Amino acid sequence: MTLSILWFVLIAVLWTVYLILEGFDFGVGMLLPFVAKGDRERTQTVRTIGPHWDGNEVWLLTAGGATFAAFPEWYATMFSGMYLALFLILVCLIIRVMALEWRSKVATEKWRHAWDWAHTISAWLVPILLGVAFANFVQGMRIEVVDVATGTVIDPTLVNQSLATATHQLTGGFFSLLTPYTILGGLAVMAVCLAHGAQFLALKTTGEVRDRANAIAAPATIAATVLAAAWLVWGQFAYTTNVLAWIPLVVAALAIIASTALSQASLRREGWSFVASSVAIAGAVAWVFASMAPAVQKSSINPAYSLTIDQASSTPSTLTVMTIVTVCLLPIVLVYVFWSYWMFRARVGAEDVETQTGLLLKKIRVGENQQRSQRP
Repeated sequence: MTLSILWFVLIAVLWTVYLILEGFDFGVGMLLPFVAKGDRERTQTVRTIGPHWDGNEVWLLTAGGATFAAFPEWYATMFSGMYLALFLILVCLIIRVMALEWRSKVATEKWRHAWDWAHTISAWLVPILLGVAFANFVQGMRIEVVDVATGTVIDPTLVNQSLATATHQLTGGFFSLLTPYTILGGLAVMAVCLAHGAQFLALKTTGEVRDRANAIAAPATIAATVLAAAWLVWGQFAYTTNVLAWIPLVVAALAIIASTALSQASLRREGWSFVASSVAIAGAVAWVFASMAPAVQKSSINPAYSLTIDQASSTPSTLTVMTIVTVCLLPIVLVYVFWSYWMFRARVGAEDVETQTGLLLKKIRVGENQQRSQRP
């Protein structure tokens, strides 16, 4: 295995970890108005992801940074052609961070409720946009190879000889990214995150929030299974030539079926259904990357215009340094992640949360607000 292929696999692993961990974060935000009735239950629901959500975002940053360092041509082509879509994802993520950080800064229910709605809306939009993006990687985008000096499109038969003076360019605009298949991909990822979040809430809460989460998880997993199956099978037959992509597809299919069965009232196993859902997400991400290989971005215009792993990769010396750094630092990161989830493994009940926190807007008196800020 070459270093470029190794880093292609590692980037797939980074996206897998991100979507498993951040997937239930998104699901919790999506379900916030439906599982929580009242200010205390909303605070209880948000508390389940409180210790983890910002750490989970690090995996997205790492995936983006690894792509930039290991495959600069892929990074440049993707960000230049998908700029508006990626900008929308970034805006939604920023709003979501603001909602989580600021909801407890002012001691009024109205303030918290407003930020909870901002959290919910952004949590719905990000999985849809990510699903559209991943579906475009499977389907292929309007990529051509263009001569840098003249701006002319290179003949498909002359691509390999022209790469020294030419570059890959995504020529379609924002709306070229929206097709029936990519829209289905957005809906499938959204449904999977919704079901994943419901299973996480059922695993992490007590009382009525847990009961409502279980009630939602049962139909949500069925919907996620139908949409994900349609998206994966359509992509496999219409856009994938890699026979090995069947392996992660079958794993994802079996796992999501098991997750659905274990979420139903008659067979309910909250822990195992969440584990099966995580395996299904891992299988789906592996399938996306397998369907792309040996390209990192497929061209829907002509396969000769596809950007391959070798064409997009950095120099061997760069990849060697990255590999050494990863081997040294990754174990430390993994130990911390496992430790944090173990430390905060207990369920969260409505009686465990405090809603009367934050500043009093109408009483900005230093003494009083300092006393409130010192409450545990």
